[in-house]
Amino acid sequence: MRVKRGFKARRRRNKVLKLAKGFRGGRSKLFRTAAGAVDKALNYAYRDRKAKKRDFRRLWIARINAAVRMRNISYSQFIHGLKTANIGLDRKILAELAISDPPGFTNLVSLATQ
Repeated sequence: MRVKRGFKARRRRNKVLKLAKGFRGGRSKLFRTAAGAVDKALNYAYRDRKAKKRDFRRLWIARINAAVRMRNISYSQFIHGLKTANIGLDRKILAELAISDPPGFTNLVSLATQ
């Protein structure tokens, strides 16, 4: 006698369809297409959680580089100067300071160049 798996199969399918809510067309209604779409979406989400960290770091470095070059110093010289001066600010905070507090950032640059 075969086993049709009724409740268990329905619960598994509904779990996938719930994850596919908001997808367009059959990708949110049909189990087989939804299952593939959900797998791909979860893979992209996992990958992009890592990529987001890289992207933000690149953005912060670009902003800091632009700000320090306006003050006639290179990015690498600035970061090296901060390390030798024992200033432990990370790139996120440095980029924010460069935008929101230019005089304070200029003070940091002068500390880094001493």
